[in-house]
Amino acid sequence: MPETAAAPELTGDLQHHELWCESLQRSIPIHLRLPRGYDQSGERYPVIYMLDGHNLFVDQEATYGKSWNLDAFLAGYDKPFIIVGLECDHRGNNRLNEYAPWDNPRTPAGPIHGRGEELFEWIIRELKPLIDRHYRTWPQREATAIAGSSMGGLMAYYGVLAHNDVFSKAAALSPSLFLYPKQLHELLNSTELNPDTRVYLSMGSTELRHNTRRIWQILHQFSKPLERKGCLTRINYVKGGKHNEASWEKESPVWFDFLWK
Repeated sequence: MPETAAAPELTGDLQHHELWCESLQRSIPIHLRLPRGYDQSGERYPVIYMLDGHNLFVDQEATYGKSWNLDAFLAGYDKPFIIVGLECDHRGNNRLNEYAPWDNPRTPAGPIHGRGEELFEWIIRELKPLIDRHYRTWPQREATAIAGSSMGGLMAYYGVLAHNDVFSKAAALSPSLFLYPKQLHELLNSTELNPDTRVYLSMGSTELRHNTRRIWQILHQFSKPLERKGCLTRINYVKGGKHNEASWEKESPVWFDFLWK
């Protein structure tokens, strides 16, 4: 891995890397957090790959000045993890393109050219092997999760379906599943899933203009098919929850417990 810059004010060892992705023709910043005491422990750790990695740890790095404060949460959590946060492409509409598995010519944000599968191919073929070589991970799927919010939540949900041989767990917070209902259900119907798969889905009560019924419909629409395949799901309807990092920060105890305990 390239040289790192640690953030000593944090409880874990936070490192920053720049890794080249040939298919997307850009350098992807990686925000990687090692557990406290990693250098002295000699232990191996499960790994969570997370989208929008710049929003996870440091408020000053977050897009809107508020992070998930994940470092503080993990400092008090009773299970250690390696977190690998991938920073999105901030240029123009590129974040939407890279965090979408398929094209969609008509969205509220304009047309999307889906390049999400290209990003997953890079994660699986290049990033994960690199992480497993350079850090003491448990590399097997049972110890590997994918997580994200909004479009990142869509990618987490898609990733655990399309690459169930790599990821056994997914946390999809406020996921933008409504953009691809047909494609996602086709994928659900055609994919064999390991019954040990766990998927966490959530949405805040204020995200759809207080349309509580519609929120429940969306979440159940994408959780019930998983349950029929033997997977374990958890729906978290967040009362008063909003579509922002401050709300997603509060969900950390819920989805960590569900996925890992």
